[in-house]
Amino acid sequence: MRFRAKIVDLACLNHFSRVINTIAKLAKTCTLCLTDSKLYFILSDKVANGGVSMWCELCQGNFFDEFQMEGVAAEHNEIYLELVPENLSRALKTAQSAKAVKIKLTNKHCPCLRVAVELPSLSSSSRIVTHDIPVGVIPRRLWNDFREPSVPDFDVSIYLPVLKTMKSVVERMKNLSNSIVIEANLSGEMNLKIETDLVSVTTHFKDLGNPPWASEDGCQSSAQGRDLESMAEARIDIKKLQQLLAGQQVNPTKALCNIVSKRIVHFILLHEDVSLQYFIPALA
Repeated sequence: MRFRAKIVDLACLNHFSRVINTIAKLAKTCTLCLTDSKLYFILSDKVANGGVSMWCELCQGNFFDEFQMEGVAAEHNEIYLELVPENLSRALKTAQSAKAVKIKLTNKHCPCLRVAVELPSLSSSSRIVTHDIPVGVIPRRLWNDFREPSVPDFDVSIYLPVLKTMKSVVERMKNLSNSIVIEANLSGEMNLKIETDLVSVTTHFKDLGNPPWASEDGCQSSAQGRDLESMAEARIDIKKLQQLLAGQQVNPTKALCNIVSKRIVHFILLHEDVSLQYFIPALA
């Protein structure tokens, strides 16, 4: 099992750093899956525990100048590691103006991701700062726990408003309540609502547009035949929504949300070379 990679291009390095910062805001620990073409950051808190799940996918070719990996076996050419993304985020903070960053899987006293940051220096010799980030190697028999979550059979799918606007609305609302209701319909309308004994506040968004989803067999999801005006809604933990909005450093080109009434809200944030899915279960 071997892995080594190198980033030389500063723009790619800063972009990668922003992605890792976003993940660190969303997950205390997560699983990093390496394949020869992609990196996946996965969080799968059991939904039974009211946990959120996350699936973030990066094409390695868009970030790394060199990328070599050998998985556990030829027919299973993948590596699954458990890590604390905050540690990786911290290591990359020292690389703001680096000439190059090398990342390598090592095993001195315990398995580590070694991040070696080559900094520019005035003399001919370069300065290298290394960070060893402890990781846990996940055995083959547990890999099935980390498959891409399927898109739920939703009632409504809608494009999100500008995330900055949504973030400031949610931040104000979170002082009033621990939960928020997200509701949307197939006419491009979405409401964020808070209802407590003392106050009820609703923010309306219009003309957001609904994505043209088609499933594998070419027919729409259960949204087919739904009244365009009728709202699908789910009440979710406001802190988890705020965490998602506050952590965004990647500026997605498209952001949308699928609502399965009373069950789950599924967010999808797409950037040219990163896609992030985030599932927040509904509160009872």
